[in-house]
Amino acid sequence: MKVSKRIDTSGAAVQPINAAFASLEIEGLPDAPPEPEHTKKAGTKKMRLILRRETSHRAGKTVVVVSGFPDDFSGAELEQLARTLKKKSGCGGTVAGCEIEVQGDQPRKVRTILEQEGFSVGGVT
Repeated sequence: MKVSKRIDTSGAAVQPINAAFASLEIEGLPDAPPEPEHTKKAGTKKMRLILRRETSHRAGKTVVVVSGFPDDFSGAELEQLARTLKKKSGCGGTVAGCEIEVQGDQPRKVRTILEQEGFSVGGVT
């Protein structure tokens, strides 16, 4: 019969598990790196975005298009903003090129959400 060796977990072990690190000294180690500042995110939210209502080529369905994003606004930031808009407005939408399309005729709700996120908004009300 084969008996497996078990590790004692009762706390009565002779040496603690971290005994290998007990002899290390903190003195002489470099300081921790400074906390990163989120300057890019704060700087990009000062932009002015344009809202417009469109129905063309959509079988009569209305969408609100958010445009006016600068070239340095990354695709990941655009996707995150679209996700936030869709979640808070309770509807669908997509990112098409450098624009966000939000389904439904609700430009006031989209404007309010964008202003809460720190953007300046112009266009349809």
